Amino acid sequence: MEGRVLEVEKVTLTIDNIQVEVPKNYTILEAAKEVGVDIPTLCFLKETNEVGACRVCLVEVQGARALQASCVHPVGEGMVIKTNTKTLRDARKATVELILSNHNRECLTCFRNKSCELQSLAEELNINEIPFKGEDKVATVDEKSHSIVRDASKCILCGRCVNVCKNEQKIGILDFTNRGFETEVSPAFAMSMDDVPCIYCGQCITNCPVAALKEKEDIERVWDAIEDPETHVVVQTAPAVRAALGEEFGLPIGTRVTGKMVAALKRLGFDQVYDTNFAADLTIMEEGHELLHRVQEGGKLPMITSCSPGWVRFCEFYYPEFIPNLSSCKSPQQMMGAIIKSYYAEKQNIDPKKIFVVSVMPCTSKKTESAKEEFAVNELRDVDAVLTTRELGKMIKQARIEFMKLQDAEFHPTLGEYTGAGVIFGATGGVMEAALRTVAEVLEGKELQNIEYSAVRGIEGIKEAEVTLGGNKIKVAVVHGTAKAAELLDMIKVGEKEYHFIEVMGCSGGCVTGGGQPHVPARVKMDCDIRVERAKALYEEDVASGLRKSHENTLVKKLYEEFLGKPNSHKAHELLHTHYKEREKYPIEKPELAMAEA
Repeated sequence: MEGRVLEVEKVTLTIDNIQVEVPKNYTILEAAKEVGVDIPTLCFLKETNEVGACRVCLVEVQGARALQASCVHPVGEGMVIKTNTKTLRDARKATVELILSNHNRECLTCFRNKSCELQSLAEELNINEIPFKGEDKVATVDEKSHSIVRDASKCILCGRCVNVCKNEQKIGILDFTNRGFETEVSPAFAMSMDDVPCIYCGQCITNCPVAALKEKEDIERVWDAIEDPETHVVVQTAPAVRAALGEEFGLPIGTRVTGKMVAALKRLGFDQVYDTNFAADLTIMEEGHELLHRVQEGGKLPMITSCSPGWVRFCEFYYPEFIPNLSSCKSPQQMMGAIIKSYYAEKQNIDPKKIFVVSVMPCTSKKTESAKEEFAVNELRDVDAVLTTRELGKMIKQARIEFMKLQDAEFHPTLGEYTGAGVIFGATGGVMEAALRTVAEVLEGKELQNIEYSAVRGIEGIKEAEVTLGGNKIKVAVVHGTAKAAELLDMIKVGEKEYHFIEVMGCSGGCVTGGGQPHVPARVKMDCDIRVERAKALYEEDVASGLRKSHENTLVKKLYEEFLGKPNSHKAHELLHTHYKEREKYPIEKPELAMAEA
């Protein structure tokens, strides 16, 4: 019957003497969560890596001849399960001891010290010594790229990164290579991640339980710049950073810490502290008018956003036919750097060659973006160094700043104003909503009161909407994660879908879950959706903002009046726009890869 809610078939089972009724399609691991029993896991990653490979989540099932992996074993009617017996404790302990026997255990100097899931598990299982003598793995460290470092000596072969890259991002540059003890996870033919079509989204990093994958740090370069009296150091922070930085200091997921973040940056010694949201508002002015021009003048449609460097690399590698559809706008990070080294330098009478621009980003791909040859104006790089949210957390701790005791501070006023539209850039759908707020008022020629576009919000993989702007119907779409982007682009190619404007974010959930955000253990991800929790913080700041439309930013207006002229002007194009190019997936010296790809 139409409108009737289908009842989910359930089963009743007993876990540690507690009776529970759960859906029939649950695993034992999920059922245990329902009664507050936390079964340890290591390789498990919800909906991505459910393979039962590590054998840490073993349980006793009455009547079964062997211990069962709870992450893949389905529940059954009348099942009786034990999760905490001596047999299980001994089995789990032995399993982890075997993993540790040939693991690089330099924990005190490790990138993931105190945030490593293997380290935490060893502590929980009370492992004080390793009874097994394993053969040490040969350390293979790949640090050729600007974004990601791979250390094979710390890999535990859990497969999380492999399946995130292959299934969630639809890229697949990582896989298991070799056999037996020689097995490791790497790109094909042991190539560097810099020589394969990696987009540097960093989802492999955030989902790795250990430190086999990490970002290439810029911390020391930034400290050197801060301590150089001849260098004027300016820092900018992306919107998503404020929604996650608090987690580095024990705050709940999604706690907004804007004021404390600014105070900490000032304490660290930066000469000026600005918000990338200013440039996000600037991006909307440029991108919004570019969209208007394309719609009104018959330009290339659909126009697709270009603020996510992971997505841009994905397009250049895998869908080069859509390069003409990309907005020519630089990302907010790059726009901010260009304005700091031109307009700001002129206003403050500072030699731009002495300005060092630091970005704090939720994204590892931003490191590679800042190094692109296209992003230099008058031989000056827009951005000189990029820190992830995790790196900023480390710097604050290095400086012995008591983050929780900081009084809230404000961004410096010169380029510090931003609107709620700029803030929501960090969540999937945020760029689209910000653009619609401005484009709608430009086309309608009047102030609009209803400025929230709920149809483009949320974590559904592909979101569609049709809005009426200035009497014209505009079809838009929002997609996040490159696997979903590929799905949408394929539909456009065969004529199934047609749009005017598309927002694409390289990571699922948008920047709030970028590759540079704080690590969240897999067991925590079972209980909450970090995409939703962190996005809430940004929408809260949007509502609390006095201004919520990019074109209302008084400092952006002043920038155009005093320096740029108007959106999409010649000077704006010189500083704020860029170009793209098709990229070779594999170098010429590896023709077998190119043949396999073909």
